[in-house]
Amino acid sequence: MPHAATLEVLTSTPNETKTTRIVVAGLAALLAVGAATGWALYSHGYESTDDAQVDGRLNVVSSRISGTTAAVYVTDNQTVEVGQPLVDFDPSEQKVAYAQAKAQYDQAVAQLDAQRPSVAITQADNSAAAITGDAQLAQARAAFAAASQDLASSQAKLAEAEAIRSRDDADLTRYEQLFQAGTISRQDYDRALAAARSADANTNAAKANAASSEKLIEQRKAEIEAQAARREQTARTAPRQLSIREADLANAKANVEAAAAQLNRAELNLSFCHIVSPVHGIVTQRSAELGNRVSEAQPLMMIVATGDTWVTANFKETQLARMYAGQRTRVHVDALKKDLEGTVESIPAITGARSSVLPPENATGNYIKVVQRMPVRIRLNANQDNLDRLRPGMSVEATVWLR
Repeated sequence: MPHAATLEVLTSTPNETKTTRIVVAGLAALLAVGAATGWALYSHGYESTDDAQVDGRLNVVSSRISGTTAAVYVTDNQTVEVGQPLVDFDPSEQKVAYAQAKAQYDQAVAQLDAQRPSVAITQADNSAAAITGDAQLAQARAAFAAASQDLASSQAKLAEAEAIRSRDDADLTRYEQLFQAGTISRQDYDRALAAARSADANTNAAKANAASSEKLIEQRKAEIEAQAARREQTARTAPRQLSIREADLANAKANVEAAAAQLNRAELNLSFCHIVSPVHGIVTQRSAELGNRVSEAQPLMMIVATGDTWVTANFKETQLARMYAGQRTRVHVDALKKDLEGTVESIPAITGARSSVLPPENATGNYIKVVQRMPVRIRLNANQDNLDRLRPGMSVEATVWLR
């Protein structure tokens, strides 16, 4: 009996071991399938790239005037604050230019002050000329009227003289007949002859006076026409003269404005002799040296702004199907060996190849399909450690969570 029991135990142990192995293998297979499924789901929940770097604001400090460097206050890798002095130029040339511009401005102002009363003076002269012309024209017309009256009087006197001459001529004829007949004396005849001759003289004088009055009438008419023409000319030229004076005044004002602009420019150029930092950052690529002659727009140094950095991640276009602004990101900085949190700030408008200096031209017939990359901007969350240690150009690995 004891031998039978021993055999039962020995035969049941291998069966249990086999069952255990099957269960373990099944569990391992389930775990593998679950892990594979989880990894597949996880891997489809994000996109990552190592073609990424830190970017920032690179502020190039250039000379806005040509001049000679008189002082340089910073060096490479030095941290500067906003408004901190960087470079000074020798201001001698700009001071001379400013003094010249100031003199030209003062001269233009003096010319404007001298020109300003001319408009009022011209208006007064035109008004006085108009009044004088009207008075002279009225005077000429009055003289014409007086001459007309004198002509009428002269013509009346001529008619009277001719009538008297006719009478005296008739008396002379009658007295001559009576004298020939011996009816009257020689004295009476001589008296009649003298009266006839006096009547002829008076008639001739009246004719001359009438002719003179006619000439005076013509002269008065000419004077009226001359005064009317002069008055019309005054009325026609007065507005033009006033326009000329106003144009001269406007020109003087424009000269003042131009001189003021030149003075402001000279003042600005003088202020450009002192260059300060536009941002808070770190100096790099300093080329300014004491005593160098620099030209306008020549770069002197670069300031890398700190506190405003982001990440540019160049994702393949095939990775952007479910990517949009606002998604959570994780950025691994190689230099710091640390991970930083961020957010997708924007998706670019064009690919990196299209925005390059020499973009590809597919219409030339040399087309080869290449997966393009899009520079996605990632904004790092504030208040994280080591943000101040980031520098533009540092390599990073960017991961964007798509859910």
